[in-house]
Amino acid sequence: MQTNQLKRLNKNKKRMIVARGGKRGKTAGRGGKGQTARAGNKRRPEWRDIIKKLPKLRGRGKNSNKSFAPRNAVVNLSIIEESFLVGDSITPTVLIQKGLVGLDSGVNPKVKILGDGELTKAFKFSGCLISGSAKAKIEKAGGSVDSKKNKAKQV
Repeated sequence: MQTNQLKRLNKNKKRMIVARGGKRGKTAGRGGKGQTARAGNKRRPEWRDIIKKLPKLRGRGKNSNKSFAPRNAVVNLSIIEESFLVGDSITPTVLIQKGLVGLDSGVNPKVKILGDGELTKAFKFSGCLISGSAKAKIEKAGGSVDSKKNKAKQV
């Protein structure tokens, strides 16, 4: 190894001592003459003017696709099987009294019966919306569905 081949373990750190200490400092990038060098300089940011020209978004904000319609309270057949006796009449008010459905802003909500679970007891359903699979299971178990209110909205 020759003396000209020796290398330091720690290289010198580059240090720019320009203007008010370290790195580039005040206008060491050579900017800041003219308008910005004068007292009282305060230019209005351009982006503010651009933003002000945009129309305000009015309406429902990020909930614009959310429906106004009240949501149905959902009850599964498995819960009804556990909570009621054979031959009971099931209406939204009875479900509220049993605590299976809560009031919606102090008003009885629309109740929809879904076909999740098995049904072995016969019940009489009235005033509730009923899914197709639930209706089939209710009729198979010997129960009945009051079809006056269910004609319009049966799924």
